[in-house]
Amino acid sequence: MQADRFFQTTRGKIVAELRQCRTASAVDLAKVFGLSPNAIRQQLVVLERDGLVVERSVRRGPTKPTYEFSLTPDAEKIFPQQYDKMLGAVLREVRERFGPEAVGDVFDGIAKRATEKARDRMTAPDAEGKVAQLAGMLREQGVVAEYDSIDGGFALQEHNCPYSEVAKENPEVCSVIHNVIDRTLGGRHVQTDSLAAGGDRCRFELQVDPVRP
Repeated sequence: MQADRFFQTTRGKIVAELRQCRTASAVDLAKVFGLSPNAIRQQLVVLERDGLVVERSVRRGPTKPTYEFSLTPDAEKIFPQQYDKMLGAVLREVRERFGPEAVGDVFDGIAKRATEKARDRMTAPDAEGKVAQLAGMLREQGVVAEYDSIDGGFALQEHNCPYSEVAKENPEVCSVIHNVIDRTLGGRHVQTDSLAAGGDRCRFELQVDPVRP
């Protein structure tokens, strides 16, 4: 599955290891992966920023406290689930019974509701703030999402997608994120990479409308 690509990265491997061992320090993880503790800490900083791990101080014997990391509830959402198979079966049934237009109508409705929810939460006073809020909402849904500033706008990246396999057969799935971007950020955007098309991420280049006072 394309979503498994995340688990081939160092960050993904750390998440998988923490799911198995429940809690570990940077030193513990460094021994597992044959990396330096500092290299592991750099990855943990990103995972903590993305809301996937949490740090806590514990005391191991008489020595000074050790900082251990464990997964947050949100991290569980990025592990492969069976929902995509069920969704694919439902959409095949809808397509066979009512035609491809019915599938499009379903996702038009989903996009409309998703846009309304996103608009209510996008309160940032500037374009970058709104892009950051959108990335945050995607992370709440189990997507490992981040954004960067690029010349002329921003690049929004999704490193996993629970529905990438479903989207191969039903490209209408991807219309939801395109509609949400269009209707909340405005401006123009183009998708330059796609998990469903075999890429290692979904990447969108955004030219966002300036926020009017």
